[in-house]
Amino acid sequence: MLALDGPYLRLPALATAHSHAFQRGMRGGAQRPSPGATKDGDDFWTWRGEMYRCATALTPESFEAVTRVAYRELFRAGVRTVGEFHYVHHQEDGTPYAQRTLLAELAIAIAKEEGLRIALLRTAYFRAGPGRQAEPGQRRFCDPSADLVLRDVEHLCAKYKDDPEVVIGLAPHSVRAVPPEYLAELVRFAVARDMPLHMHVSEVEREVAECKAETGRVPVDYLADLGALGPRFVAVHATQITEAEAQRLGQSGAYACICATTERDLGDGLPHLTALRAAGTKLCIGVDSHVITDPIEDLRALETHERLRTKSRVTFAEPGRTPAECLWRDG
Repeated sequence: MLALDGPYLRLPALATAHSHAFQRGMRGGAQRPSPGATKDGDDFWTWRGEMYRCATALTPESFEAVTRVAYRELFRAGVRTVGEFHYVHHQEDGTPYAQRTLLAELAIAIAKEEGLRIALLRTAYFRAGPGRQAEPGQRRFCDPSADLVLRDVEHLCAKYKDDPEVVIGLAPHSVRAVPPEYLAELVRFAVARDMPLHMHVSEVEREVAECKAETGRVPVDYLADLGALGPRFVAVHATQITEAEAQRLGQSGAYACICATTERDLGDGLPHLTALRAAGTKLCIGVDSHVITDPIEDLRALETHERLRTKSRVTFAEPGRTPAECLWRDG
């Protein structure tokens, strides 16, 4: 509940459902023109090249340092729970560390030391896209089989099963990065264990086009057919989904995690929040790339970005409730 405390407003602690802590190290540096920019300028894909360079340069020591900065900032901003979409698993050449889950366990330890509860979402990544092998910059993320990913998840679940501050989940990175046969296996595993299942969904237009070419379906319909959707599923971004896809998400009880400050930084586009809310899709927020650490701005942007998309005002208002009340209770 909100409460006045002298000149201050006391708020409940917040949760940020989608974080890539290591990307805090890119803040500021990624605002310059990218070396890979084309005549059309910078976009998600050129930024991704910069992110790969950042990820490739990480050592366990620098990973620990940047993660600590990211989590300390979250705590100071009023966040108490972080969902860490963790995909830097291996050494620079793709060779696993002697302890395969070394970096995941580092992230968990740092979160606890900095006063955060953590949902460690072990990410699965296998390829650059349909018919394309992993690029050199993706080697640290990738595993040769779904079985190895699931062994890591089982190890983490066993290690932290009695820790109330830690939840382990599974995160197939995207339909782009996970081939159909592996995605089906990962979904079955997560659903059978009723564990959190997070996934980047329809962040950029190319992802949607490639999914349709490979599977004949748009991403949400494809995931629904695999049995992925449900109350434990979080569709991260959902920027390019249609109203029909929003209906499928809402009917399943799934969440959409909107990462507004990152999505506007990358120029991804504006998600159809009116359709998502009308369908009953539950919303949550994510700090994502840590370009800005401000959960109140992430909440505020749900309303202000929808104003930009619809060219109207007060889009979250309902009878008897202000936009702020709707955002606080529903966002």
